Amino acid sequence: MHNKTIKELSALLQSKQVSSVELTSHYLDRIEASGHNAFLHLDRERTLAQAGAADARIAAGTAGPLTGVPIAHKDIFVTRGWRTTAGSKMLANYESPFDATVVDRLKGAGMVTLGKVNLDEFAMGSANENSAFGAVKNPWDPLAVPGGSSGGSAAAVAARLAPAATATDTGGSIRQPAAFCGVTGIKPTYGRVSRFGMIAFASSLDQGGPIAQTAEDCALLLNDMIGFDERDSTSLTVEQGNVAEDYTRDLNKPLTGLRIGVPKEYFGEGLASDVESAVRAALDEFVKLGASLVEISLPKTALSIPTYYIIAPAEASSNLSRFDGVRYGHRASEYKDLQDMYRKTRAEGFGREVQRRIMVGTYVLCHGYYDAYYVQAQKIRRLIADDFQAAFAGKCDVIMGPVAPTVAWDLGSKSNDPVANYLADIYTLSTSLAGLPGMSIPVGFGQGEKNARRPVGLQIIGNYFAEARLLNIAHQYQQVTDWHQRAPEGV
Repeated sequence: MHNKTIKELSALLQSKQVSSVELTSHYLDRIEASGHNAFLHLDRERTLAQAGAADARIAAGTAGPLTGVPIAHKDIFVTRGWRTTAGSKMLANYESPFDATVVDRLKGAGMVTLGKVNLDEFAMGSANENSAFGAVKNPWDPLAVPGGSSGGSAAAVAARLAPAATATDTGGSIRQPAAFCGVTGIKPTYGRVSRFGMIAFASSLDQGGPIAQTAEDCALLLNDMIGFDERDSTSLTVEQGNVAEDYTRDLNKPLTGLRIGVPKEYFGEGLASDVESAVRAALDEFVKLGASLVEISLPKTALSIPTYYIIAPAEASSNLSRFDGVRYGHRASEYKDLQDMYRKTRAEGFGREVQRRIMVGTYVLCHGYYDAYYVQAQKIRRLIADDFQAAFAGKCDVIMGPVAPTVAWDLGSKSNDPVANYLADIYTLSTSLAGLPGMSIPVGFGQGEKNARRPVGLQIIGNYFAEARLLNIAHQYQQVTDWHQRAPEGV
């Protein structure tokens, strides 16, 4: 049962071949028996109560396509009645009095919350090793990282502990863990998914999205996740009147005539041969489906790393200033005065990577450095966005390439080298800086340590508001391949 997609589970629930209580209990049993450290908080009684309510909706004939289907929530989304930690000691015992908009909308659709999943602290990381509650293990290889910051979300779906999970993407944190764990994930256009109730890292970059087994499942989830929210000042809408967009509408369109841009900068030095082979094989499959490949250039790609690691830490420095021991969250138990309380609280509550980014962000925002670093980074950000628009203006319809230069690396192998972690984001950062939609789909395997198979993901990037088109392209590929159906050994 746990190998079925959301669409398949929905059909079983609607036909009453299985109840939501039975289905949810099955997943909870699997979670409790797993050793991946993907989940941080479970509440069986609360979860089964939600499942019972879903069964009542199904019996009354008022259920929607997601009613009764279990889902896990990344522990960056606040949830009423559940702890929300953001993977940090700073919020170890925090419980929100309200639900994030994403959680509320999926709950309104009848989905059942399985629990809260692990992540890099405050979503800062590429390996899920920065969590205050221990690293998540990749279900394909327990020696490998699952990617980050949404590593718990991706690992939960890959290990079939949940049919879907919410996630967030600031610089690649949906796409990269989806690639490393062999599942499907999509980051919508910036502003399409409400950030209300999402604990902020970098406000101009953070964007929520789903991780699931298939593009079709992601489309079903986006139907309820996306929508204007007046409580989020960055929320966008393109719907006409009160008619919500249906992201499943184009799934079965043929790909004849599709122009795929292949950036030469994504296939140069640093790209592992096993990753390149899997990605190029996927591109060949798209040609068989009627698409054509066009070489393009995104010349500012290399500048995305220094640009991102100025802008994101600067915004993090501002957003995380609220965690000072005064209002909520952790407070040092012993201190001499107010300044000492601030200092000890933040030193105890924040991990090394969060402290590092706060320090970098504070530095670039200081008088004398703001113009030299932060303002210049924002100018380059615009140039990066212009590169994409030049490519989409007559040259190609979508852009494809690798998600990361290598397959998942070994746990601990880059823990003492933050720059190596940052460089692994080279292919995802520019999409986030431009605010474009992007997704990852599994397209094969590369080799890890001791010849262990580790998944490879293909990145598909579209122009603004092209989520339905990206899902169509991914779905058509998944109709003729089976990479998305493969599960780790023992699952």
